[in-house]
Amino acid sequence: MTGSQILPPYLSSLNPEQLRAVLHEGSPLLILAGAGTGKTRVITTKIAYLVREKGVSPESILAVTFTNKAAKEMRERAMAIEPQCSRATIRTFHSFGAWFLRRNASAIALDSNFVIYDDDDSTQLIRTVLPQASKQECERYATLISRAKDYNLEPDSPSLDRLGGESDLRRVYALYEERLRTTGNVDFGDLIRLPARLLETDEAVAQRTHQRFRVILVDEYQDSNVAQFFLLQKLAAPGSYVCVVGDDDQSIYRFRGAEVKNILSFSNSFPGTTIIRLERNYRSSQSILDIAGNVVSHNKNRLGKTLHATKPGGAKPQLALLDDQDQEVEFCSHIIRGHLKSGGNLSDIAILYRTNAQSLAFEKEFPRRKIGYRLVGALRFYEREEVKDLLAYLAFLLNPRDEIAFRRIVNKPTRGIGESSVDSLLDLALQKGCSIMDSCLENRDAMKGKAKAGLKEFLDIIQAASSLLELPSSDIAAAEETRRGTGAAPKGHDKGTQSLSILLENIIEKSGLAEFHKNKDEIAGTQKLNNMEELVNAASIYPLVKEGLAEFLETIDLDRSLQTSAEDISPDAVTLITMHNTKGLEFPVVIITGLEQGLFPRDDESGEELEEQRRLFYVALTRAKDRIYLTACRWRRIHGRLFETLPSRFLTEIDAGLYEFWGAGGREGYRTGNRTGYAGAVSSEWKTGMAVYHDEYGQGVIIKTSMTESSGPLVIVQFETGKVAQFFPKYTRKLERIKE
Repeated sequence: MTGSQILPPYLSSLNPEQLRAVLHEGSPLLILAGAGTGKTRVITTKIAYLVREKGVSPESILAVTFTNKAAKEMRERAMAIEPQCSRATIRTFHSFGAWFLRRNASAIALDSNFVIYDDDDSTQLIRTVLPQASKQECERYATLISRAKDYNLEPDSPSLDRLGGESDLRRVYALYEERLRTTGNVDFGDLIRLPARLLETDEAVAQRTHQRFRVILVDEYQDSNVAQFFLLQKLAAPGSYVCVVGDDDQSIYRFRGAEVKNILSFSNSFPGTTIIRLERNYRSSQSILDIAGNVVSHNKNRLGKTLHATKPGGAKPQLALLDDQDQEVEFCSHIIRGHLKSGGNLSDIAILYRTNAQSLAFEKEFPRRKIGYRLVGALRFYEREEVKDLLAYLAFLLNPRDEIAFRRIVNKPTRGIGESSVDSLLDLALQKGCSIMDSCLENRDAMKGKAKAGLKEFLDIIQAASSLLELPSSDIAAAEETRRGTGAAPKGHDKGTQSLSILLENIIEKSGLAEFHKNKDEIAGTQKLNNMEELVNAASIYPLVKEGLAEFLETIDLDRSLQTSAEDISPDAVTLITMHNTKGLEFPVVIITGLEQGLFPRDDESGEELEEQRRLFYVALTRAKDRIYLTACRWRRIHGRLFETLPSRFLTEIDAGLYEFWGAGGREGYRTGNRTGYAGAVSSEWKTGMAVYHDEYGQGVIIKTSMTESSGPLVIVQFETGKVAQFFPKYTRKLERIKE
C-alpha cells in the first residue's frame, strides 16, 4: 500500500507514526509506545491489516498479552475491523501455554486434563515433601521456586544460587518438581517453561508450531520475564514476523519477575529490528507529561522518548507539604469538595499510594465525611476460603490425582477423616500408581469407624457430581427438573446445552459447604454463601461436560482478577488504589500521596530497584488527564509507629518550574482545627535570588521558596552545575547562605 493510494477509514484515522507501525513488514519491529499513545489501537489494527489487506491467514497469527481483559479487547477490536480475526490465536501468555500443553500433552508426559496450581496449592504441595516445615517456610520456598521458573531456571541450574534464600533450595525444588509431576498437574511457571522446553527439545513439535504461527505479536512487552522471552525466541522461526509493543518507562513489575532488559535489548536479540516510537499522547495535558518525562529522565537504563500532548498547556501539578496523614486526608477531602462544586464527579478522582497500608486513613475518614469510595486491590475473590473450597471440588473432579485439592476437601466439612487416614490413602495411590480416587474406592472398606463413614460420604459426593458430567443432556435436564421441582430449564440454556452451574449447585448442596460456612457466623456466613453463588453464576456460561469444566477452571486460574461486589460500591466514588494497580487506568484528577523519603522510594532501594520506582512514579503521573496533586507529610504512621520524614528524593529531582506549591500565588489554604494548612509567609532568612553554598553541590541560587507549617521553609536551589535540588534548611547544615 503506497502513499498514492487512498487509505481505508480504519487506517486513515491513524497518526503518521501509528500508520507506519501498522504498515511495517519484514524485519522485527519494536513499537516503543509511550503512555496514552494508542498502542492497543495500533496492535489490533495491525492484526486486522495483515488479514484484510495482506492476505495473511488468521490461523497463522499469534498475539499474546498479560491479562484476559486485554486479550478480549484485542480480539474484539481486531474483529470489529475484520471479522476473520476471530480465527487468530489471541491469548494471554499463560493461556497460550495452557492451550499449547493440552494439545501436546503426550509429548511431555502430561495428562491433557491437568489442573493449574496457584501459589497456595504450591505451598501445600511443598508441605507434603517438607512435613516438618512451617507454613511460612513453605510459602518462602514456593515464592523462590516460582521466581526460579520465571527466570527459566531448573533445580540443577548454576544460576539458581543468585536467587538467594534458603541454602537447600535445590533439594526442595527437585522434590517439589517430582511430586508435582506425580500429581499430573502444573503450576503457573510451567505454563511458560514447559512449552519453551518442548519447543527446544522436540523437533516435530517445533516444526508444527513454526508452520502454524508465522506472525507473532506481543503486547505489554516490558512486563515479560526471562522465561517468556525464552518462549518467544523458541516460537519465532527463521522467516517469522515478530512485533513487540511496549514502554520501557512503564516496566514496574520486577517483583513479579518482569525483566526490563527484555525490551532494552530486543534489538540485540532480534538483529535488524526497526524501532518506531509513538510519542503523541491523547490522554494528559502537556504540563502533566512534562513533569512525568522529567521524573523518568533521571533513569539511565531507558531507550528514550518525549511525549507530546494533543491538548497543550494545562494546569501545573500542585505539591502540598503537610504535617501528617490526618492533614493529608483533609487535603484530599478539600480537593474532592472543590471538584464536586465545579461540577465534577467523585469517579473522576483517584487517590494513589505506594502501599496498601496507606489506605487506612482514607477508609476511616471518608465515610464520616460522606465521601463515597471504592478500594481497589484489597480483596481477591478467588482467594476467599469458601470459593477455594468449591474450586477444589471441581479440580478433583477434573483430575482425581490432584493431591492438594483432595487434602482440602476430603474432610471439609469435618467427616472424621484424620490426617493419618489421608496420608495412608495418598501413600497407597503412590505405591500402586493409581489415582487418589481409585485408592479411596479400593480401600474404603479397610477404613474404620468415623473415617470409614466419612470416606463413604465423600465418595458419594464425588461420584454424584461425576455422574452429572457423564449423563446425556436429556437425563441431566430431568435430574435438574426433579431437583428444582420445575420443568423450566436454567436461564440462558436450552435443554440440549445444560449449564455447568448445575454441577456447582449440586456440590454446594451435597457437600455440606453451604451449611458449614453459614454456621461459622451469621454475617460472614451470609456473605460466603453469596460468594459461592457468584461462582455458580460465573459457571452458567460453560457447558456441563468435562471440557466445559476444564475451560472454566482454566479461565479462573488465568484471571485471578481483583473484584469487589457491585452492591458495595456506588457508581460515583473516589478510587483508592496503589500505584501498581493503576497500570492501564486513567482519571481526570489524580492525587499521589505519601511522597516521602523512606516510603517512596524506600531508603534501601538503589540501582535497578530505584530506577523501577521512578518508573512507577512516571506511571502514576501519566494516569492523570487534567490535574495532578502531590502530597508529602512531615510525619507518617507506619505499622503503629510515628516516623519523621523528608520529601521524596524524586521531588528534589524534578525541575522546580514544572510544579507549584499549594497555597502559593495567592491560593488560599484551608483551616484544620486551629491551624491553617500548607503555605504561610516565607521566612525572611531564605529568599528567591539569594546565593547559597552546599557542601556537595557547590554554589547556587534560590529559585523558589515556600513555608510549611511544621518543617519550616523549603527552598529550591539551582546550582552552577545545572543540578536543581530542594532542602529544608531546618534539617540540613550543608546549605549555607552566602552573604553579599
